[in-house]
Amino acid sequence: MIASEDRQVAIELIEEAVTAGAARYKACAVLDLTVRTLQRWKRALQKGDLADHRKRAAQSRTPDNKLTAEERQRILDVCNQPEYRSLPPSQIVPALADKGIYIASESSFYRVLREADQLHRRGKAETPRSVARPKGYLAERPNQVWSWDITFLASSVRGVFYRLYLILDIFSRKIVGWEVHADESSEHASTLIRKAQLAEGVVKKGLVLHSDNGGPMKGATMLATLQKLGVVASFSRPSVSNDNPYSESLFRTLKYGPSYPSKPFESISAAREWVHGFVQWYNNMHRHSAIRFVTPSQRHSGEEVSLLERRHAVYEDAKQRNPKRWPGRTRNWNPVGGVWLNPSPEDQASQEVKLEAA
Repeated sequence: MIASEDRQVAIELIEEAVTAGAARYKACAVLDLTVRTLQRWKRALQKGDLADHRKRAAQSRTPDNKLTAEERQRILDVCNQPEYRSLPPSQIVPALADKGIYIASESSFYRVLREADQLHRRGKAETPRSVARPKGYLAERPNQVWSWDITFLASSVRGVFYRLYLILDIFSRKIVGWEVHADESSEHASTLIRKAQLAEGVVKKGLVLHSDNGGPMKGATMLATLQKLGVVASFSRPSVSNDNPYSESLFRTLKYGPSYPSKPFESISAAREWVHGFVQWYNNMHRHSAIRFVTPSQRHSGEEVSLLERRHAVYEDAKQRNPKRWPGRTRNWNPVGGVWLNPSPEDQASQEVKLEAA
């Protein structure tokens, strides 16, 4: 808003602009005025009085019902008392009224708490803690980074489930170890890790084993076994399933495949028999889309290199025989390369660049 003492200067500037050829409404717009306001000022100037005589609300006047600083502080003090700190104002105000106490309206309580950033962060509702994302690991060969988890298999007894322990090599997607038990325990998990290492011939220290934050994953027996075997433990953030994507994806393939039984397992032996058949199919017959449609066993053993070379040769031969069908390059049959577990944004960007170049 232009002060009264500056209005004559504004009128002179606008008239100079108009004389120079500017449109009056555009000159007024530069000073954030309307032509009607300019006309009113000119009439007032002719009378020798440019003061603003308009009737308007006193903007600087403090409302009569405004809470004082003491009242606002009293609201905060009351809301943070042990008996009220976990309650919303809709519960606090009636409770105070039952005691014959009135401080302010319910909406005022909400407004004061909101301005103090205490509306949702009082009592046990503490500010959520920030948990750092797990360290990223790059698997460039088999038996370098494993991921494991436990999933339920329904039994024929209502409310009773068997537990499938399953370990996956994220580089090759091969299932390197599995067992079915009736319960969850770190003892079962540590035994499975030992068996998987023996089966894969892993003798060097440095293998990374990633899991979520379940009890069997962080049990004392499990952690002691990992330390003894020289295995590096990696854990997901609490309630973040994306930190363990390979195991989650495998369980979806397991339970949503056509071979998964439509009825619960009659016994733990039946569950083990079915899982054994699934693992054989998955490792040796399932062409995995994430590894150029070779089987996990082929990639794990290194056979994928020669297999993909043969596929490339087949496509190049087809292109030479009928080049009109191949305006560009043939299908990409290059090996996938390294696989990241929980990459940082920089690692993710680097991986995307490499995939585009491939």
